[in-house]
Amino acid sequence: MSVARSKDPDQIGFDPARLARIDEHFGRYVDDGRLAGWQVVVTRGGDVAHSSTYGLADRESGAPVEADTLWRIYSMTKPITSVAAMLLWEEGRFELTDEISRWLPEFADLRVYSKGSALKPYTVPATEPIRVWHLLTHTAGLTYGFMQTSVVDGLYRAAGYDLYPPADVDLAGACAAFGELPLLFQPGTAWGYSVATDVLGRLVEVVSGQSLDAFFAEKIFGPLGMTDTRWWVEGDETERLAALYAPDPRSGRAVRYDRLGALAHHKPGLLSGGGGLISSAADYHRFTSMLLRGGELDGVRLLGPRTVRFMTRNHLPGGQDLGTLSTGGFAETTLDGIGFGLGFAVVEDPIPSRVPSSVGEYYWGGVASTAFWVDPAEEITALLFTQLMPSSTYPLRSQLRQLVYAALVE
Repeated sequence: MSVARSKDPDQIGFDPARLARIDEHFGRYVDDGRLAGWQVVVTRGGDVAHSSTYGLADRESGAPVEADTLWRIYSMTKPITSVAAMLLWEEGRFELTDEISRWLPEFADLRVYSKGSALKPYTVPATEPIRVWHLLTHTAGLTYGFMQTSVVDGLYRAAGYDLYPPADVDLAGACAAFGELPLLFQPGTAWGYSVATDVLGRLVEVVSGQSLDAFFAEKIFGPLGMTDTRWWVEGDETERLAALYAPDPRSGRAVRYDRLGALAHHKPGLLSGGGGLISSAADYHRFTSMLLRGGELDGVRLLGPRTVRFMTRNHLPGGQDLGTLSTGGFAETTLDGIGFGLGFAVVEDPIPSRVPSSVGEYYWGGVASTAFWVDPAEEITALLFTQLMPSSTYPLRSQLRQLVYAALVE
């Protein structure tokens, strides 16, 4: 499946010559070796204004980026897991204020890091339980082992949870381990990027009585026609998967990163709702189109429009932004002027980032430099796919915004 341009750009408010700058600009990243290849899709009002590919999906084999190339989307899995949880919420299966220990008892009687070293941490009892909304907003006090910013993430690494979990652990086992580790902060008092969405995926499993992959397939991928989105590739489909790269520290050129890239060729032991999916531009375009349309696409409704609007408002305590509440060590988004909703970063004020966007725009990205945003005010969706880790290597996301909004003339 591909995403073809469905209307001339000037019919929906874009200057075609200005949109062409997207390909020119990002083409230079490929031409000088910083990226192997990429794919970009920009829509307005449901019509595709710009769809392009450039470079190689696999530099070593010479395979070009195609319209149906598969990409590791990593943390762009999180909005899908958040939608899954809200499907259950719409059925009345839980309230956002419910304590998650009702279904996941390993998260009862939690303790919070106070001081000390990883060898001898001092903890205090949690004064507030983790609630469902804490998972959706990353205010639970959980963390990631790869953050490298705190004693607590060091404890995660010591327990075997770095960028990937131990090979022999499933989602239930990972959540049991997370429940034994101290929290980074009291739930609801700060924002810390974390395994919270993996825990949310486990909550979906327990509440629904289905495995996460089965729930996604039945409730999201099937209804939306997302036929390319999966947890791993095998057989002939492996040829469609783009290779994973990282920057050479001396030359800056993208070099193959097979140690992590090869993991996508095997069924994972842990179904990571926080970062485990592989998808295509066409599939993720259907997902963002559903969001832009208020939870419905092609006559199939996943969520009510009020639910989507509720999810994409700032839910941080006191209406604060990430610049105030973040625990630090996060480089995937500008923090000032950005709130966080139920699964998405939300633009409260675009001025601090010095990048044009609309108030109410929501977005996220993945560690291999993929990204998306939905702008309800201008009815724009945008998608960027490439495979370069980490995502903080180059300002690809802000540059795409700059180019897209500069091309919007009506």
